[in-house]
Amino acid sequence: THGRFNGTVEVEGGNLIVNGKTVRVTAERNPEDLKWDAIEVDVVAEATGLFLTDETARKHITAGAKKVVLTGPSKDATPMFVMGVNDSTYAGQDIVSNASCTTNCLAPVAKVLNDKFGIESGLMTTVHATTATQKTVDGPSAKDWRGGRGASQNIIPSSTGAAKAVGVVLPELNGLLTGMAFRVPTANVSVVDLTVNLKTAASYEAICAAMKEASEGELKGVLGYTEDQVVSQDFIGEVQTSVFDAKAGVALTDKFVKVVSWYDNDLGYSR
Repeated sequence: THGRFNGTVEVEGGNLIVNGKTVRVTAERNPEDLKWDAIEVDVVAEATGLFLTDETARKHITAGAKKVVLTGPSKDATPMFVMGVNDSTYAGQDIVSNASCTTNCLAPVAKVLNDKFGIESGLMTTVHATTATQKTVDGPSAKDWRGGRGASQNIIPSSTGAAKAVGVVLPELNGLLTGMAFRVPTANVSVVDLTVNLKTAASYEAICAAMKEASEGELKGVLGYTEDQVVSQDFIGEVQTSVFDAKAGVALTDKFVKVVSWYDNDLGYSR
């Protein structure tokens, strides 16, 4: 999807040597057995998707790590942060969640709309690229029946907690947003479609201007802005977590508006 790695990779004594830097390779089922203290690890990125609570993620702390970042929404009250949105409230917690790729796309856009015009209510749809949990052909799914259908052959409706998670990182929006997903047969890049009722009337042009201002100011590097006639492939490798598409949105009235923002659900989130 992202091309060849532009560097050198070797194997030496059970370790990976990446661009001359040694990376330890382990295979442990229990995080407590990882012995992070032996290699003086400060921060662990918990990316398995299996340890998304404070209790389970804390096993990395027991193994010697100082802090843990969950690369997905937490399943308990573990603090959740989205860069550019609520990261300024970080108070030194040793275990935090970076939310999901979709929340990282949606939250900056929702923040700008709410700060400038106020959000009365909103519905989000993410048209999401295929993920590793989907099936290559029809098969059983532990999550739901539709999730077991072949990823390369179908547009699959799915649930997502991404919109509700915005209410965690922006408490003033708690209970005001919800949404769903369509899983589509593309390898990478997804797009958020957010329809909102605004508290304060605003033209679509004013909304675009607010997004552009934020992309050049407080949300620079997090929220992007484009007026180009773009498609999903144009965002492969995009490191900003959300790129507002000024040409894709539409307004029915001055308070009922649809906005669109793109994200590389692989690289944008991980960067």
